Formats: sequence, structure tokens, C-alpha cells
Amino acid sequence: MAPAATDKLAAAADRSFTTISGRPVEPVYTEASVAGIDPATDVGEAGQFPFTRGIHASGYRGKLWTMRQFAGFGTPEETNERYRRLLKAGGTGLSVAFDLPTLMGLDPDHTLSIGEVGKCGVNVATLADMERLFDGIALSDVTTSMTINSPAAVIFAMYLVVAEKQGADWARLSGTIQNDILKEFIAQKEYIYPPRPSMRLVTDTFAFCTTHVPRWNSISVSGYHIREAGATALQELAFTLRDGIEYVQWGVDAGLAVDAFVPRMSFFFNAHSDFFEEVAKYRAARALWAKTMRDRFGAKDDRSWKLRFHTQTAGVSLTAQQPYNNVVRTAIQALAGVLGGTNSLHTNSLDEALALPTEEAATLALRTQQIIAHESGIASVVDPFGGSYFVERLTKDLEDGALAYFERIDRMGGMVAAIEQGFPQREIAESAYKFQQAMERREKIIVGVNDFVQDQDTPIETLYVDETAATRQIDRLSQVRSGRDAGEVHRALDALRAAAQRSTNLMPPILDAVRAYASLGEICDALRQVWGEYEETTVL
Repeated sequence: MAPAATDKLAAAADRSFTTISGRPVEPVYTEASVAGIDPATDVGEAGQFPFTRGIHASGYRGKLWTMRQFAGFGTPEETNERYRRLLKAGGTGLSVAFDLPTLMGLDPDHTLSIGEVGKCGVNVATLADMERLFDGIALSDVTTSMTINSPAAVIFAMYLVVAEKQGADWARLSGTIQNDILKEFIAQKEYIYPPRPSMRLVTDTFAFCTTHVPRWNSISVSGYHIREAGATALQELAFTLRDGIEYVQWGVDAGLAVDAFVPRMSFFFNAHSDFFEEVAKYRAARALWAKTMRDRFGAKDDRSWKLRFHTQTAGVSLTAQQPYNNVVRTAIQALAGVLGGTNSLHTNSLDEALALPTEEAATLALRTQQIIAHESGIASVVDPFGGSYFVERLTKDLEDGALAYFERIDRMGGMVAAIEQGFPQREIAESAYKFQQAMERREKIIVGVNDFVQDQDTPIETLYVDETAATRQIDRLSQVRSGRDAGEVHRALDALRAAAQRSTNLMPPILDAVRAYASLGEICDALRQVWGEYEETTVL
């Protein structure tokens, strides 16, 4: 062999290989790699504690994951039309994306809403908007996920009143409200109130759902946004599950029995591009949650032990350069979610680095799931990577790393205290910085961005939401305000403010305000007047 070729092989042999999170990867994994891992207690069987291999013994052989495509833009009517088409195309669940004003508890006519109404999701300001959003869709017959956090209780109340008006029994409604305020303080930053009163809203929702909407998932603890902010796979796993532990503890402290509300908690993870690390992350999450609920909280119902989760492919991995490459990225990430045992899945569209998805791009994203489900053969086998030396080692290492984070956060006094001290925020910022450095050194290659680049990309058609959506929403809000009983609205908001100053459950007065057609902004302002708004301490 020529000396140059020999030198090249030697350099490759000396190169350090890592996962996308920076975790070292050995060239070969053998039986010695899984020394100390007990197949019976650490891995087990699918459908059995600790559920590393899945919460259902039959995997997807009995039932496929829910294909829940995230959608929302412009006005409620426009989004309603997209929902109908997704359902007609074979989607099996709805997932609502709200715009920034709605996420921040602001009405469309607020000065801070200018230029944002309907742009990154659908605008919902009153019960009338929610009625239009689900016009012609029987809420008792679909499962709906709503990605909203600080105003989650208000949006959920609107959904319940629409169901009430349709004649649906709340006890039959099935779906999820994200309602995860801790990850907002950690990563996404769409918060309104300080952490502690915000946690009260969450636990009030737990209590209300336990009694009145028993099939509803009252929280979806989200690692997705933590990962999108720059966290590693380990940090996503650890911070998400520690957030879950925090919610359980606050629920217990509020007087709820663990097995009364934990079975209706769900989780939401990112599916990133490092295939095996992602599969291992989901397996570790199930084992960690099962052991924590049984051993830390004494849960007796095995439904409390079973971690159920939704997965969305990694938005942060999508590139504006060579956007058709995103179809391949999404397919690989979706495969990781399915092989990791996700219970529902959203696949991102190829154009999302440029704009909200066009209908054609959204349909292709759905078809990606359907091809995996019906053509790949993957759904025929439960946990096909179970027993892999590499995957079992990764799974155990992620589990151990998460437990180390749990211990650090416990010593700080819990996740709320850790957030107030800026701990998870600093950890994620440091990881994001390290990854950016690795990209700039080209130690991590993003195809089309820092290697394999093209001088010019062929333009693709994108969805444009113009300002007419804002004009229409402001006009409709004005119509609602002029047509409602102003006295009834004032009485409802006064009652809500009074309840916020006491310890009574806030869902009933929020429902009364919604029925009176008080707007989202008015309801959130009533709570702002009692609790104030949160301003994050700068973390350096």
C-alpha cells in the first residue's frame, strides 16, 4: 500500500468518533461492552417492568402509533380546512399549532401582536375562534393535542366548552394539552407568570381532569423544545424526566394521589439525527420513569409506571439550503422514533426551515410515516434493537447519566429551584456552544451547510401568511366584544381574580369566563393583575 494511503488509514483510526451529542463511540461493541447490564432487571420483556423494550407486549402488531401531524396557521377557518384534509389523507389525530400571540396570552389587537397574528400557528382569541377551528369535527370522535403552555388552562377550557356545545360527554374526550410550563422557563421562554403560580395552574388542571375529563392527558412533559434549544440527548432525557418528577411532586403536595393523575401524564420527545442514540434515549426514558414512579413515589398502578410519549422529528436539524435533503433527515429521525417505541409521531415537512408547510409538503411528511408503517416491515417486530451490544450500552449509559442529573437537581431543591438558579439554562447554553464550535471546525458535518454545498439552490414554493389574517381576527374579536353581555364578562373576570387570590381550583372560574366569551387576553390579564409577569434573571 502506498505511504499516503497508509497515513490516511492511520489518521482515520486515530480519529475520535462521537454521537451528535458528543458521547464517545467505540469502533466495535461486544459482549464485554454490556458487562454489568442485567437482561432481566435492566432490559426485561416488552410490556413488563421496567418497560425498556416497550409498554405493550405486542408493540405495533396490535396497533400502530398515532400519526398526529402538527398544523395551524392564519385564521381558524384556514386551519380547519387543513385539518379536514389531513384527516382525509389518513391522519389519525389532530395537533394544534398556535401563533405567538395566543401562546403568550395576548389578543390579536394587542400592540405586541402586530406582525405575528397567524404567522407561526393559528390565532385563537375567544370561544368563537375555537368553535370555528373545530367546525364540522366531532370532538368525541378524534384525539386532539394542543401545544400551548402558559395559557393552557384557558385554551383547554375553550376546547371543553366547544365539546359541551357539540353535546359531547367530557368523560369521553381524549387528547392532550401540553401544559408544560417548566420547559418554557428552561428553553422556549413563552411564559407569562412566575414559576410558582404557573405550577399552581398546572396542578389545578391535573385535579380538574382527574374528576371531570378522566381520559384526557392533562400534561405532555416536553423534551422537544429543550433539545431544540441546544441540549444533548442526555440533557433532553434528564431534564424532561426531572420536570415530570417535579410535576408529580407538586401534584402530591396539592393532595392528589399518585395513581389518580400520573396515568394521564404523557411525554414529548425530539427525534434527532443520531439514529442509535435516539433509539437508546427512548428505551432509557421508559426504564427511568417506571423505576422512579414505583420506587420514589410508591405508585402501585402499573399505568403510572408506563411512560407514554409523542415524538416529533427535529425541527432544528432542517436546513434552508438544499431543502429536499430534509425529507431524508425526517425519514431517518422518524425511523428512530418508531424503533424506539413512540406512541404517536409528527414528521416535519421539507420546507419548514423557510416557512410554515405547504399542503403538499405536509402530505409528503404524512406519507413518510405511512411508508414506514406499511412498507418497511418495522412494525412487525417489537424492539428489534433489544439485545444489541451497542444499543444496550447506550441505553444504560443514558440512564445512569440522567440519574446523576437527578441527584444534582434534587440537591438544589428540585427543578423549580434549579430553574430559579439558572442551572438547566446554563447546561443547555454550554452544549449548544460546543456543538456550534464542532460545526465550525467541521467535526460535525451538516450536508449542504458546512460541506457538500451548492452555489445556488432551486427555489421552492412556500406558504405565505399575509396580514389579512390579522385584520380578520381583529374584526372578529371586535364583533364578539360588541355582541356579548359585558356585565357577565366583568363578573366572570372578577370571580377569577378572587379565586386566584385563594387556593380554590381555577378551572371552574376560567370555564365561566370562557362561556361568557371573555377573550384569551382578558382572562390572562386577570391573572397577571394578581400574580404579575415573570422576568428571567440573566444567566452568564
